[in-house]
Amino acid sequence: MARLIDKGTKEYKLALVMMFFGSLAAFGAEYCLQPVIPILAADFNLSPTTASLSMSFGTIGMALSMLLIASVSKYLERKKVMVIALGVSALVILAISVMQQFTLILLLRFVQGILLAGFPSLAVAYINEEFNPKIIGTAIGVYVAATPLGGLVGRILTSTLTDFASWRVGLMVCGILYLLSAVMMWFFLPPSLNKKIEHGRIHIAWRDFLALLKNKKVIMIYCIAFCVMGCFVCTYNFISYVLMNEPYNLSQTIIGFIFVIYLVGSVSSAVMGTLSDHYGHGIIIMISMLIQLAGIIITGFSPLIVKILGLAVFTYGFFGVHSNACAWAPQSCQNDKAQVSAMYMLFYYIGASAFGTIGGIFLSDYGWSGIVVFESIILIVAFIISIVLYCMGKKKEIIN
Repeated sequence: MARLIDKGTKEYKLALVMMFFGSLAAFGAEYCLQPVIPILAADFNLSPTTASLSMSFGTIGMALSMLLIASVSKYLERKKVMVIALGVSALVILAISVMQQFTLILLLRFVQGILLAGFPSLAVAYINEEFNPKIIGTAIGVYVAATPLGGLVGRILTSTLTDFASWRVGLMVCGILYLLSAVMMWFFLPPSLNKKIEHGRIHIAWRDFLALLKNKKVIMIYCIAFCVMGCFVCTYNFISYVLMNEPYNLSQTIIGFIFVIYLVGSVSSAVMGTLSDHYGHGIIIMISMLIQLAGIIITGFSPLIVKILGLAVFTYGFFGVHSNACAWAPQSCQNDKAQVSAMYMLFYYIGASAFGTIGGIFLSDYGWSGIVVFESIILIVAFIISIVLYCMGKKKEIIN
C-alpha cells in the first residue's frame, strides 16, 4: 500500500483544501439555477411547473448516474473521475448560459447531473482510501461542511449577479469559477494511490440492487428519503415566486441570501446525529419529521419574518431526517454498503425531481397554500411510514 495522507503534511493540507473547493463546486453547480427559476419562467414564458424542470432534470441525472457509478466504482480511478466530472460539468454550465432554447437547457442539465454524480460518489471513497484512518473523520467533516456551503454560495452568486446583470452572466461566472476549481484539483489534489483499479470487462450487478427492494426495512427508509427530499426541493424551488411578488417584493439578491438558512442544516445534522447515538435513528427521524411538518405549516402564515422562521424550522427538520436515514440504511442490511447508499440517493433524487416539479401545479392553482397542503400530506404519509419502521425495530428487539 502506498503512503497514506497524514496530518501535518503538505499533502494533508492540499487534499483538505482541494476536497473543500471540489465540494463547493459540485454542489454549487447542482443548485445554482434554483433561485432564478422564476426568472427563467419569465424569460422563456413558462409555467412554474415547467420552469422547475431545470432543477429536476439535473437531480434525476444525478440519481441515475450515482447508481451506475456505485456499480462500477472498482473500475474507476478516483481523482481523475472527480476532476473530469467537475471540469466538464463546469463547461456545461457555460453552455447553458448562452442557450436560447429551454429544451436544450433541460438536456444539458440532465447531462450535467450525470457528470456531477461522479464527484460525491467517489469523494468519500477517496478520503477513506487515501487518508490515515485516524484522521478520516476530520477529512470527511471538511468535505461535508462544504456541501451545504457550496449550494449556498452558488445560489447567492447567481442571484446577486442576476440583479446586477442577468442570470446568464451569473451562470457564466459560476461556470468559470467551478472550472478553475477542477483545474486546481488536477494539479494539487494528491493522486489516488491506495485503490487497486480492476481491469477487464465491466460487470454491473443489477440483481444486487433489485435484491435491496425486497428488504422491507430498507425500502421504508428509501421511501422516507423520497418524501422528505421531494418536499425540501419543492419548497425551495417555489418560495422565490412568493417572495418576489406582493406583498414582499424582495429583490433577487435578497432572495439569494435567504438561502443562508441552509446553514441550519449543518447544525441539525450534527445535533440530531448525536442524539441518535443515544435514542436510535427511528425516534429521531420521527421527531425530525414532525419538526419539518411544523416548519412547512408555519410558512403558510403571511408575515415575512414568520415565513423565514418557518423555512428555518423546516430546514432543520429535513436535515435531521436525512442525516439519520442515510446513516441507518447501510446499517439495516448485509448488502454492499456502497450499493445501499447509491439506492438511497436514487430515491432521494427521484423524490426531488418528482415533487420538485409537481409542486408547481399546486402553486399555479392554489398559491403557496397549495404547496403547504401538498407537502403536509406527503410528510404525514412519511411520518406514518416512520412509525411502522420504528415499531418493526422495537418488535425485533423484543424477539431478540
